[in-house]
Amino acid sequence: MGFAMSFFAPAEWLVLTLWLVAIVAPILYAVRTRTSVAMGITVSVLLGAVVQVMWSMLYTWGWVDYWVWSDFVLVPVRAFEPAFVHTLATAGFLHSQGDMMHVLGNVIILALVGVPLEQRLGSKRFAIVYVIGLLGGSVGWVVFNADSTTPALGASGAAFGLLGAYLAGWPKDEIPFPLLLIRPWPVVFIALLYFGLELVRALSTMESGVSSGIAHMAHIGGFVAAYALLPLVARGGPVELGVLDGGPSQGAAASAKRRRLKANMVDLSTLDDPWTAAGLEVPKHLREPLKNLIQASDEPETRAAWMDHLADAGTCPVCDAPLGIVERSTGPHLQCSATSGHLEWPPR
Repeated sequence: MGFAMSFFAPAEWLVLTLWLVAIVAPILYAVRTRTSVAMGITVSVLLGAVVQVMWSMLYTWGWVDYWVWSDFVLVPVRAFEPAFVHTLATAGFLHSQGDMMHVLGNVIILALVGVPLEQRLGSKRFAIVYVIGLLGGSVGWVVFNADSTTPALGASGAAFGLLGAYLAGWPKDEIPFPLLLIRPWPVVFIALLYFGLELVRALSTMESGVSSGIAHMAHIGGFVAAYALLPLVARGGPVELGVLDGGPSQGAAASAKRRRLKANMVDLSTLDDPWTAAGLEVPKHLREPLKNLIQASDEPETRAAWMDHLADAGTCPVCDAPLGIVERSTGPHLQCSATSGHLEWPPR
């Protein structure tokens, strides 16, 4: 148990529990319902900020005595101690209670950049990228401020990580973003503008020796970490890196999936049909659809249609059981419904 929590009264424990529920529940809901993880994280960050505001009200009324997040903010001198290593992540779900623009600025990036990036990456890879940006920002701040006892908090490192990842993967995408006007802007412009301004601010702060109260190195650390690791994370993902397909959308993801499926499909003309392979004569009523399947099934939809026809009209040449269709990464396969070992065509 952290030092501050040892002094908590029931009211403090209640607020802390509400905060934990507020930041975890939206993400779990998004995962369970297979909805946008980016929006789940956005709601998580917002609800976490609401609980912080609620604490401020309770403190004003004298109902709580301690700031309940002392053991969850990032303090560089203790960050890698076993009792506080969790703060590398938990600090990303806390924001300055006196500056609502802090949380709103992060929420804008999480929603407007995170959602289209998730459409490019898929939910699992997006979650990995988010964690990379979050931890990269925290580690970057700790490394450059190793002796500091000043707490740091905010999702800015993760938000900058999303910008860095998007720049590395699909820089020519255009996404709606509020830069002077709310209109589609190229990702390369948004990302480099944010990163360039942050770099100037960081260098200016270092040169002056006066703290700006902003964790610039956390922002830069999150950006660089996600930018560097995005190609590795995105490998084998739903959309190729750098693809130009009109921008992120469910349709674009579906088109990319279809292209990948088509590229992986087996050329049926190089294979014996299941009946010939079993040393049997092809049933007369299946000869024409089988011929059409082999000769005119270079498109996934056409292949699936002819295989459906064969499955409806034919039976397993080994056990005479009905046939079915199995979808695989190499396209649809014809399979015996009783025992796959009897028939799977094309063979795996």
